[in-house]
Amino acid sequence: MPRPQLIAGCVAFMLLLVSCSKQEPPPPPAAKADPKREQIERGEYLAAAGDCTACHTVRGGQPFAGGLAMPTPFGVLYTPNITPDKQYGIGSWSADDFYRAMHEGRSKDGSFLYPAFPYTNYTKVTRADSDAIYAYIMSLQPVAQKSRPHEMGFPYNQRQLMAGWRALYFKPGEFKEDPTQSPEWNRGAYLVEGLGHCNACHATRNALGAITDDDDYSGGLIPVQNWYAPSLTSSKETGLGDWEITEIVELLRTGTSERSAVFGPMADVVRHSLSDLSLTDLKAMATYLRAQSEKKASTPLLQSGPSDEQAAAMMKTGARVYKDYCETCHQRNGEGVPRIYPPLANNPAITMRNPVNPIRMVLSGGFPPSTEGNPRPYGMPPFYQDLSNEQVASVVTFIRGSWGNTAEPTTAAEVGRSRGVPAD
Repeated sequence: MPRPQLIAGCVAFMLLLVSCSKQEPPPPPAAKADPKREQIERGEYLAAAGDCTACHTVRGGQPFAGGLAMPTPFGVLYTPNITPDKQYGIGSWSADDFYRAMHEGRSKDGSFLYPAFPYTNYTKVTRADSDAIYAYIMSLQPVAQKSRPHEMGFPYNQRQLMAGWRALYFKPGEFKEDPTQSPEWNRGAYLVEGLGHCNACHATRNALGAITDDDDYSGGLIPVQNWYAPSLTSSKETGLGDWEITEIVELLRTGTSERSAVFGPMADVVRHSLSDLSLTDLKAMATYLRAQSEKKASTPLLQSGPSDEQAAAMMKTGARVYKDYCETCHQRNGEGVPRIYPPLANNPAITMRNPVNPIRMVLSGGFPPSTEGNPRPYGMPPFYQDLSNEQVASVVTFIRGSWGNTAEPTTAAEVGRSRGVPAD
């Protein structure tokens, strides 16, 4: 190679080496985590776990602005505005004030809160989780909407009398893990007993509206709504002990499964709360619920039933009504269509001790919740305008006594108590 070309080639080779030896520019520094944003996002998730939206938002209203009527045997309560509006909401509350409401059931001014706000469960929520929910609520858009006063008759409108109720039925205290159980079981217990406040519906209440046993999941009637929240432990009702964990998770997440579907108040819980939880947390809840044994026998219903002759006649009438109105969807032998029309045979939601839920469904119809896992649920039409009380009682009696089902017959009087009660 001539010398000039050799020199040029060497120069080019050296430049290539220099180019290849250059280091890549350092990556941009990682974005610093925003603890406040993380806390707010955590609080949004926990607020969903606590089902805060369902109670503090009226249909078509501003989120968390309150105003939802909550009828009780003692009067009508209206949920308050908990947006960060300083005049009408809780914008002037501190994190300490918020924690005191959650943990002690006291308002900012120290007055007692009515236990329709489930502080008897929320007292188990940790301070860190309470602060996260507070941070989320304070990040919301304030809504200048005055809270509606409660309509409670005497003496229930005297808040100071709550002191006696609290002395009998309320013991504040954060959740304590059981060292003999797994982390998953403890996480499920924390969610079920605390934020999820499951026994607020699935427990028996006394004449003063109190749950006397924190571990009571034996089922309870929601009196004003006239829906029955079934036992989560009795093999004669929901009996989750023989469910697979995946089946429980599917029902909690989507509102439907091959075994059953949720309607009424539970549909709202799935739509506003459970469908937003992680599969990990749902599995933990299912693990805890499935592990609960029946600690308290279901209270028998004290009502007069039909005679054997009357029940036999109702079965014949009910069979005709079923064929005309129900068989197309629920099939001839009550097997239903999986995840579309729930089975009626061997379905504990049909055979539980209280027949009010199947009565409500025949009268008012309804839909499972629309969720990501079941965005277009199949519903059931109402038949209150087509069937008499006697016909409804007959078809419910037929369903509860056919295809291996062995539940007590119901009565036209029981149907009459449900007719006219709003569906939700």
